Amino acid sequence: MYDHILVPTDGSDASIEALDEAFALADRFGATVHALYVVDDTALAATGLDDLSFDTHVDEYFADMEAFGERATGRIREAAEEEGIDVVTAVMDGIPNRQIVEYADDHGVDLIVMATHGRRGVQRALLGSTTERVVRRANVPVLTVRIGRDGNGEE
Repeated sequence: MYDHILVPTDGSDASIEALDEAFALADRFGATVHALYVVDDTALAATGLDDLSFDTHVDEYFADMEAFGERATGRIREAAEEEGIDVVTAVMDGIPNRQIVEYADDHGVDLIVMATHGRRGVQRALLGSTTERVVRRANVPVLTVRIGRDGNGEE
């Protein structure tokens, strides 16, 4: 049923928690897990750097974020290898939700597994949700794993 499962990560513990679901499905179907980190190039607009220092800091920002992405996907690689699951890792630049959907389309992904924090109301509207945007745009099923709830459904 599933041959390629994409697990986008932002390096957070929440995104790592979604691995349990992805690994269980990969194990059951013999699928390859794809771990993807997207360096959000729109985040630079929020830095407040003046025009004179901007160019100097852009290269540093991307180098730092790509190194962070390599570490984040490396954590997933190690966990997958410990479970005997085939894994592919990638780090890309762009707008996260768009790059996730594009990666899925380009690599024959059958399922995307992503964490969601379960935010509601104004907090969700203000912060936006990469997961929500992927759910709306993806051409394949998206399994969302709610993180941050205890056994009673409370946050």
